[in-house]
Amino acid sequence: MKYLRLSLLLVCVGMFAGCAGRAEIFPNSEKALRKTAAEFAADAAKRFPYKADAPRGGIATGRAQVGYSLNKLEIENLGDEDWDDVEIWVNKSYVVSLPKLKARPGKITAIPFQALFNDDGHSFPTDNSVTRVNLVEVYHDGKMYEVKTQLAD
Repeated sequence: MKYLRLSLLLVCVGMFAGCAGRAEIFPNSEKALRKTAAEFAADAAKRFPYKADAPRGGIATGRAQVGYSLNKLEIENLGDEDWDDVEIWVNKSYVVSLPKLKARPGKITAIPFQALFNDDGHSFPTDNSVTRVNLVEVYHDGKMYEVKTQLAD
């Protein structure tokens, strides 16, 4: 029994040590979201400033939900066509990019708050008492679309 506990402890420590710098402990189901914090920050830096002058596409055929207890933003493309080269913007200040959001109802992409970065290189706060998700937008095909957003908790 003593060796079992010790083995379990070592496995847990190894799991957490192997995830240093990652946005999540367990690998994200979306391959593009399996990056280190430094990789997310560098990619976000290339996407600033916010595309305020981009043509507006109206309301996206999709939805987003915010899970503050898990520090995640979940987004789903409910349209008939995939969205390619997508930038997901939160509050016009935090961004993460995805090569594709597939048009499959039921295919929810979970984005950890630690993958969303601002132009100062800071990720979206996980202490949600001050900063909340007020606006989610997707930029694709040269247009900015607003995404209907609701609470998951």
